[in-house]
Amino acid sequence: MAKLPLRDRLKQATPLLADGAMGTLLHQRGAAINACFDALNLTSPEIVKQIHLDYIHAGSRLIETNTFGANRYKLEEYGLSGKVVEINQTAVQIAKDAIASSGVNEDIYIAGSVGPIRVGMRPYGRLNKSDVRTAYVEQIRALIHAGVDCILLETFTDHQEIFIALDVIKAIRLNDDLDIPVIAQMTFSDDNRTPLGYTPARVAHELQRAGADVIGVNCGIGPNQVATVLQAMHQTLPGLRFSAMPNAGFPQTSGGRVMYPASADYFGDYALTFKAIGASIIGGCCGTTPQHIAAMRAALNDASRQVPNIQIIETNGDDVEAVPDHPTMLAERLADGKFTITVEIAPPRSFDVEKLVRSAKMLRDAGADILDVADTPAARMRMSPWAVAHVIHSQVGVETVLHFPTRGRNLLRIQGDLLAAHALDLRNLFVTMGDPTKIGDYPDANDQYDIVPSKLIELIKHKMNYGEDMGGNSIGRPTAFTVGCALNMFANDLDKEIKVLNNKLAAGADFALGQAVFEPHRIETFIRRYEEINARPFELPVLMGIMPLFSLRHALFLHHEVPGISIPDHIMKRMEDAGDDAPAEGVRIAQELLRAVRGMVAGAYIIPAFGKYELAAEVLDAVAVPG
Repeated sequence: MAKLPLRDRLKQATPLLADGAMGTLLHQRGAAINACFDALNLTSPEIVKQIHLDYIHAGSRLIETNTFGANRYKLEEYGLSGKVVEINQTAVQIAKDAIASSGVNEDIYIAGSVGPIRVGMRPYGRLNKSDVRTAYVEQIRALIHAGVDCILLETFTDHQEIFIALDVIKAIRLNDDLDIPVIAQMTFSDDNRTPLGYTPARVAHELQRAGADVIGVNCGIGPNQVATVLQAMHQTLPGLRFSAMPNAGFPQTSGGRVMYPASADYFGDYALTFKAIGASIIGGCCGTTPQHIAAMRAALNDASRQVPNIQIIETNGDDVEAVPDHPTMLAERLADGKFTITVEIAPPRSFDVEKLVRSAKMLRDAGADILDVADTPAARMRMSPWAVAHVIHSQVGVETVLHFPTRGRNLLRIQGDLLAAHALDLRNLFVTMGDPTKIGDYPDANDQYDIVPSKLIELIKHKMNYGEDMGGNSIGRPTAFTVGCALNMFANDLDKEIKVLNNKLAAGADFALGQAVFEPHRIETFIRRYEEINARPFELPVLMGIMPLFSLRHALFLHHEVPGISIPDHIMKRMEDAGDDAPAEGVRIAQELLRAVRGMVAGAYIIPAFGKYELAAEVLDAVAVPG
């Protein structure tokens, strides 16, 4: 007799009981904790088969293939990236053999287990979407063609990654004329949100739109949390089918072993809870064993056991409309077309701000409209730029642009730092990648980052300025940041630079700080090429970099060692001929450049060398620029 299609089986009142952990049992049965569990399909198939049999005899009627990490990037860590198809197809055959030899006269279904790539997708990792898609096509097609009854996407934390996997399944269904169900499961942190901050309601809605047949929760910290999340999902979309596969409690380490506290009887009680909530598929994740599954089977089969009375959680809609705060002075000046001059200040190496305050007052009195505060320039240890900017605001009365590099920050710190900046009324930001730590004081310091500048601009402009964090959660009130990006109008590859700029503009950049200019005519070349490519006027306000040269040696260093800076021969000759008068000649050259760019860009961004703020003040003193 033909097996009932899985979609029809899920319509029945009794939930389909899945299996429990695979990795936990493989480790218990001799596999090293750091071994490639997926490779055991090839090297120790009998162990994998016996685990399937143990779960089937415990009552499972949906067993997962041993392929959670069987994608090319995870297998690459073990030198097995060329065996993706073989490992996945062998896993399906092992599951089929286990079912055939089980002696169970009931329909048993095989779920092709697919987990996250785990390498990380841009902007949070090194892979782009096409890389991830290719990996999922390879693994999922192998599972489907080997004969699984459904695909189980499990333990996902990144929405974009699970959407790619769902899209791959859609394409395979269409191209191969197959109708294979997909179970899509996310994992949640102890605050009942995904690690990126998404709520159960949002997860349910988005997975439904993406085409999941069953939406579920797995892993987490135990059955109670999974029940809570499942209730919220069910309340949001009561007509959907759901799955629940919790860990056996929060793992604890004892004597070098990982222990899970939730007992089999406890899982039996929660099987009834999940059923009462409306789960169509029930099973276990990390730490669960055939004993846990047997207890769940006994509970589901015992008609005399009382079904718990479940209190459905009330969700809290805390959406906040974007109500902008008053614009910053910088934003107002740029909107009014006023030529604006900023000067960069580097934070001190100590906690003493007396000299810094004197320099800031000097620049203010010389005519600087705004002061830029750098963040660890050249990766040198400095005072926090937030503190410096706040001191300038409060003691000097000048608005600042806070430099905000993404390097060395994770998403949690980035968003917390942004909230802190806004609380201090530091609302002009310059988002940049930042200098690599290997060139600075601490070359071994953390140099990683979770997000690239264009995506951080997008987060600020399209999330935080609308009252949300990265995960779509309310931050109580919208921020009101004005955000700048980096721009090099003198890049060797203008088309590439314009492509990068277009990403920043699409993300919402309000202005740009330009690379130091020594050949003003090249600004027109850039603008002309931009308008050719984009077929629209170049309207981004640019504060063009002006760097007073201090000596011939300084000029040679910039020309030969700083990417993006090119100093023409005639300026080199002037610095050489100036001799001991080189600093004054550098000021005169900066004054000329400042006058030259005034009709081309929105303002100037003076970058003093070696903390020589008096030279920047001389540039400002000698050039009358009406406000």
